Amino acid sequence: MVSLTLLNALAVCAGLANAQTTTLQAESATLSGVTVATAVAGYSGTGYIEGFDTSTDAIKFTVNAITSQLYDLKIIYNGPYGDKYTSVVLNGAGGSQVSLPATTAWTTVPAGQVLPNAGSNTIEIQNNWGWYLIDAITLSPSAKRGPHQITTTPVNPKANTGAKTLLKYLGSIYGKNILSGQQDQASLDWVTTNVGKTPAILGSDLMDYTESRISRGASSTDVDKAIAFAAKGGIIAFCWHWGAPVGLYDNSSQPWYSGFYTAATDFNISTALADTSNANYTLLIKDIDTIALQLKKLESAGVPVLFRPLHEAEGGWFWWGAQGPEPAKKLYRILFDRLTNHHGINNLVWMWNSVAASWYPGNDVVDIVSADTYSQGDHGPISATYNNLLALTNDTKIIAAAEIGSVMDPAQLQAYQADWVYFCVWSGDFISGGSWNSLDLLKSVYSSDYVLTLDEIQGWKNRT
Repeated sequence: MVSLTLLNALAVCAGLANAQTTTLQAESATLSGVTVATAVAGYSGTGYIEGFDTSTDAIKFTVNAITSQLYDLKIIYNGPYGDKYTSVVLNGAGGSQVSLPATTAWTTVPAGQVLPNAGSNTIEIQNNWGWYLIDAITLSPSAKRGPHQITTTPVNPKANTGAKTLLKYLGSIYGKNILSGQQDQASLDWVTTNVGKTPAILGSDLMDYTESRISRGASSTDVDKAIAFAAKGGIIAFCWHWGAPVGLYDNSSQPWYSGFYTAATDFNISTALADTSNANYTLLIKDIDTIALQLKKLESAGVPVLFRPLHEAEGGWFWWGAQGPEPAKKLYRILFDRLTNHHGINNLVWMWNSVAASWYPGNDVVDIVSADTYSQGDHGPISATYNNLLALTNDTKIIAAAEIGSVMDPAQLQAYQADWVYFCVWSGDFISGGSWNSLDLLKSVYSSDYVLTLDEIQGWKNRT
């Protein structure tokens, strides 16, 4: 194992102006299922670590800290096998999922923060979505974070009172509390029954309102359920698992109801957006117009909506992200223009849901930035993703954890200054199965003063 003393106490005593940065070489750490290699030039130290091809592969560093304080963690890696993810685990629990974009050069990527205890600690780099090379990690004391510089002025200049009030309310609690959220009415009801508290946000889906799904028997009452929940004082969030309007394989391995996945359709977003006269472009507009009817129903009922279209685009597993960032951003702007300017829908708070800067459609069409993260067993603050979103807009937009698998520990959220404005746990086994979130943990999270529930946000429209 590698052991070092973090010089935070010395820095305080000496009044050092510059942060101390310590580099830990991966080849000197404790290795599990991985090996030291030297074939790829440009590494530091005496080698780097390769492997990360099985779920148990990991490298572990031992760090001795004089006092407990936040440290910025960075990973020096090489990613010749495409976009990947790794997981950082501090002292065997919590941590961060870290994106490792494809690269053939040795690259340094921010990996969030760690808060070591005074004394001995372990920092483990665990395989997540594997096949990458790790050279080293660095630790440096985190700079004190100043007040947020967010805007609560909607990007739609004609946003109605509901949308304006919702965005302003989120801004008023940002950094002070986190709103609890749950995807799907049935799962939200499970939380109410079993946890004893009702989430403040109901997550819903516009998936089953478009022609390619309705024509095959799909139907939905999500809009009606959203209106009913809003009448109870709750906040509504909608995503859209947009089934490709045409080109579904609809076979035994890729059934029609998987039609939002890249693997389930030959629909090509780049060619569809090549010009406005082709049939596939027309079908896209038809779907948008169909969804507009549902959004207008919500607007007529006085329900503002946290609207998160084209989610997880940068992952590429959905057809709207399969051809890279430019078509996805173009489609998002078409969607924004069509709903806002053509249909005059003004009850939407517009959310973007990818982290990479190359995918960002622009501050002029995004009210809130967000991410979806699924890391089983990790109830940490997801600080790496939060910090990347913070940098994405230079701290000018509110940040949300729009989908999560594992709930975050409120104490860690506060300690790490990971000021997610809300979380929304995905439905089914993610919330009720016990393997992603134990009932005891859920009760603990929902009882925290930091976590706001439905009963605690009553009258939120008058609290800004």
